[in-house]
Amino acid sequence: MPEDSRSGERTAMVETQIAARGVRNPRVLEVMRKVPRHLFVPPLYQGAAYRDSPLPIGHGQTISQPYIVGLMTELLDVSPGDRVLEVGAGSGYQAAILAELGAHVITIERLPEVAGLARENLQRAGVVGVQVIVGDGTEGYPPGAPYKAILITAGTPEIPDPLLSQLDEGGRLVAPVGSRDIQELIRLEKSGGHITRSTFGGVVFVPLLGRHGWEA
Repeated sequence: MPEDSRSGERTAMVETQIAARGVRNPRVLEVMRKVPRHLFVPPLYQGAAYRDSPLPIGHGQTISQPYIVGLMTELLDVSPGDRVLEVGAGSGYQAAILAELGAHVITIERLPEVAGLARENLQRAGVVGVQVIVGDGTEGYPPGAPYKAILITAGTPEIPDPLLSQLDEGGRLVAPVGSRDIQELIRLEKSGGHITRSTFGGVVFVPLLGRHGWEA
């Protein structure tokens, strides 16, 4: 991963925006200090890359607030070698965080232009271990299943059935579930063929579009 002059900003971001709000996993905090978030935002917004807010990346999409990225990553609880499916590649930043934790990441993006952007950003940041696919993320990606972890990075009315079927035994799925305007962050855990559900507060994401999500 390339050296840069903004490591101090990342350290401050982690300490004041992420750790201070309760994210405790040391591996997550370490990786978020390492990955150059400013390489995953458009040039116009690079000066604001480490602020406590989401930012537009074009095509009606956003890069999530750093705290939300940290929280969702901690809830997903990936281990090195885990196969992870991300629904909604966006700028590629979340996939980069997961890959730097040692996961093998498949990320699906509906918009070809955004998928291309994610590939460029990941390459520029020197991130390996991420496969970017263009398609309907609500269908999952059966060739890579089953997955130890699935992350949905857009607001969905409910968890798409194909994603539940592709979640491995002992796996976790994290997603914002609710209306188009506001959602609740949830985690599903599969154990013994049963699904347990936990909730982690309100969030706001762009809507998940697709066959098993919202209509475009």
